[in-house]
Amino acid sequence: MKNYIKHHPWEIIEEGFNTEFNRVSESLFSIGNGKFGQRGNFEETFTGDSLVGNYVAGVYYPDKTRVGWWKNGYPEYFAKVLNAPNWTKLSIKINGEILDLSHAKVTKFNRILDMKNGLLKRNFIAKLKNGISVTVQASRFCSLDQDNMGALSYSFTVDQSAEIEVSSYIDGNIRNEDANYDEFFWENIKSESNDNQCTLIARTKKTHFYVGLKTETNLFVDNDKINRFQSHESAINSPTVSSFFSIEPEQSIVIEKKVIIRSSLDVDKDQLDDVLVDEINNIQNLSYKDLINNQQKAWAKKWSESDIVIEGDIAAQQAIRFNIFQLNCTYSGNDERLNIGPKGFTGEKYGGSTYWDTEAYCLPFYQSTADKSIAKNLLIYRYNHLPKAIENAKKLGFSDGAALYPMVTMNGEECHNEWEITFEEIHRNGAIAYAIYDYINYTADKKYLAEYGLEVLIGIARFWKQRVNWSEEKQAYVMLGVTGPNEFENNVNNNWYTNKMATWCMTYCDESIDWVKKHFPSDFERICEASSFDDSERKDWRAISTQMYYPFSEKHNVYLQQDGFLDKELIPVSQLSDDERPIVEHWSWDKILRSCYIKQADILQGFYYFEHEFTHEELKRHYDFYEPLTVHESSLSPCIHSILAAKLGDEKRAYDFYLRTARLDLNDYNNDTRDGLHITSMAGTWMTIIKGFAGMEVKNDQLTFNPLLPKNWESLSFKINFRDEVKHVFIDRLGLKINE
Repeated sequence: MKNYIKHHPWEIIEEGFNTEFNRVSESLFSIGNGKFGQRGNFEETFTGDSLVGNYVAGVYYPDKTRVGWWKNGYPEYFAKVLNAPNWTKLSIKINGEILDLSHAKVTKFNRILDMKNGLLKRNFIAKLKNGISVTVQASRFCSLDQDNMGALSYSFTVDQSAEIEVSSYIDGNIRNEDANYDEFFWENIKSESNDNQCTLIARTKKTHFYVGLKTETNLFVDNDKINRFQSHESAINSPTVSSFFSIEPEQSIVIEKKVIIRSSLDVDKDQLDDVLVDEINNIQNLSYKDLINNQQKAWAKKWSESDIVIEGDIAAQQAIRFNIFQLNCTYSGNDERLNIGPKGFTGEKYGGSTYWDTEAYCLPFYQSTADKSIAKNLLIYRYNHLPKAIENAKKLGFSDGAALYPMVTMNGEECHNEWEITFEEIHRNGAIAYAIYDYINYTADKKYLAEYGLEVLIGIARFWKQRVNWSEEKQAYVMLGVTGPNEFENNVNNNWYTNKMATWCMTYCDESIDWVKKHFPSDFERICEASSFDDSERKDWRAISTQMYYPFSEKHNVYLQQDGFLDKELIPVSQLSDDERPIVEHWSWDKILRSCYIKQADILQGFYYFEHEFTHEELKRHYDFYEPLTVHESSLSPCIHSILAAKLGDEKRAYDFYLRTARLDLNDYNNDTRDGLHITSMAGTWMTIIKGFAGMEVKNDQLTFNPLLPKNWESLSFKINFRDEVKHVFIDRLGLKINE
């Protein structure tokens, strides 16, 4: 755990330059706008330890799978969201020495993420080896107002007369650190520099996505614009413009740089160059101050929709705003081809692809803080991938239109290369079906079932029907060889959560068929024809749903996570020594698999979804049995435990788990923030407040609240967009107020 970020309600603040924490800070100070984003890297040269990261939504590369041995059904590749050309780069030479904080003596350093306005700011004073001190103020943003544009301002002064060389360039010599075979994923097609502009157009290998960047750099000395860059380099990997001049002490040098970023997802590749020219010309006469004003207005609107205000607890306030900020940086919902990667635009881990996290954790945030079309696009994304889901199932031996959605994907095709995940963590199908129910229950957009949802449900129900088998010994249906949400137990039989999701999916599909047939008969006929649906299929679904086996302990009076769970030695996590945590970094996989320790909520994930099916006493019994065995080494775990603790009235555990999920990255609890932020679990943080402390639920088409205000919070307030009506919710010690 690290604790170097200063507490502030609207800012993330780092004071002092600690190279040991630099990669962590690069993650924490990431920015984006839903179409592209970047880590908090320095604009000037930095040769120290760094993960330079710039990412463009939807642009990926099928990196060939690397495994020790091959199994039938393995995906051919692991999709990588690519580290893209870097538009922010500057090179500053002062009397021939390059400004580089890894070699200079840094006497003052301050890095700030202004979440209210979407600005990344940095100030520092550094003394070069040649004895010159330089004072720098920098800021930049990815425009929320115009999602094809970004801009930066970089100003500096020196303490003595000096010869200056300023170079502004686009760095196209970019590699992914996580490349399986150290392959260069890009081919640079065009590189050009002229006047004060640089252009780079690059194409991905294999997938042939095109990404174009065009920058315009303006240089000012004491507010007087330098009209000419004396040098232009058009090297294929780094188009550059450079200027050389002399300055006196305390003269102010200001560099303003704008960029247009476009990809072939939105612009025909043959038109890309012309579009870049037109769009950079459109902002040519706008100053950096003008662009910031537009940025501030766009973020003000976004915060008016999604802000949560906590009075009395700055650490909690800062944390929830950080989570909301990053969610809004990652996904705007305007393009149904895009989705939410676990790291967003903040790192390369997990390939940046779509996981079940979207449906299980992210959907509630977007459907409650924006127009319902935003959440609908997340569901349509899966509908569009239904043919691939059927194809994925067929590769594993399923037939007759059974659909298995991928664990990891960019285009609907499975691209996860760990067998226990690819083949066994099939509960992801349940999350996708549940998201359809959740969206319709929340928005009342029941027509979605007829338009898109039912086809998906039929494919998923068919999969579950074929995945179970009848056990003569148990006289029940069983499901063998699976991995539940708890990835610390692989290839188990009768994982309670997976069995529960399977039966619920078949029942929900069965009920949905009746509803669509009654209310949208023409759509039902279309669906039957498209999916070759036969009404006799429902008989099997009903039989399985009513005769599924669920392991249960009479001794403990709880459902068991899977068969044989009580064969494990049940030693509480509290008895583990600190030097063994996290166990995934200190134990062998063999030892982990034989232990009782749970990575994340498994049975409790099911209780979160289906709380209405269980009594308060049952929830408490299961919570008290499983939570002490849970190490929470998945970022998706603390939020579920916080929500359930709040429902139990357990204020201490609810608050402790809230801080664990809300400040997971800010405090680097799992020692992995350096790899990028945990974007999808940030949506879980939002749920801890709205569904946990505020106790929000939809019951009988009504929005209900059952608040539990932590003792150190004076009040809690937020807005909720429910069925096209925005409700203002205020909670304090006196109770709950809701205003339309």
